[in-house]
Amino acid sequence: MKVNEHTALSTPTVLLVPYSESHVTTYHEWMKDESIQEATASEPLSLEEEYAMQRSWRNDRDKLTFIVCLPLSNSPNDTSDSVRPGEFDNEDRMIGDINLFLFDPDSEEMEQDVEAITPGVKGVVGEIELMIARKDFQQKGYGRAAVLTFIDYILTHWNLIAAEYARDSVPPQLSFLRVKVQKGNAGSIRLFESLGFIRTVEEANYFGEVELRWLPDLGSLRKGKGWDGSVEIKYGS
Repeated sequence: MKVNEHTALSTPTVLLVPYSESHVTTYHEWMKDESIQEATASEPLSLEEEYAMQRSWRNDRDKLTFIVCLPLSNSPNDTSDSVRPGEFDNEDRMIGDINLFLFDPDSEEMEQDVEAITPGVKGVVGEIELMIARKDFQQKGYGRAAVLTFIDYILTHWNLIAAEYARDSVPPQLSFLRVKVQKGNAGSIRLFESLGFIRTVEEANYFGEVELRWLPDLGSLRKGKGWDGSVEIKYGS
């Protein structure tokens, strides 16, 4: 999506910046890790394919992504009102990414779920993926801060996000957010459950994934543990 092309989100815990070409080589190195491939159900790509994927994330209307970085408060200058590419989001400060996929209900059962939540209007589902790629920054609160900040951005900018997704048709409402987590990833499951995501079923699916869902509620989100608030700042040269 282009909606966040020039927007960074700054909090005391993390800095989220739009996924840009300058991040691709580091991201490519992350994705060579077999444990990350397994956790994200991903196949390794060539560097050229990774650049093409970055362009897809920027241009496709159903994908929204940020790179998760260390906060500005951990940098020499924490009062900046803008972020220049490579300044606070270089290789040493990148720690992961967070993504949103938007899609229309893809089964009769999901159509019924969406209709029950947003009756009488077009509803879409958003799937979130979180990856803290650097092991030295896992289980330290960065993932929680990234999820809270990201969902807040989604909800407060939903009109713009929905309009870009819909293009010339009627912008939809967001019915619910979901995550799919490998059943062995107990830490990630605990994280999303602590944020209010609820398992749809107890048993994992055929692919070994547990699905959890969350109904959009900005008020409860901002009352959650780890909520720091965020400031939008300009991203670009």
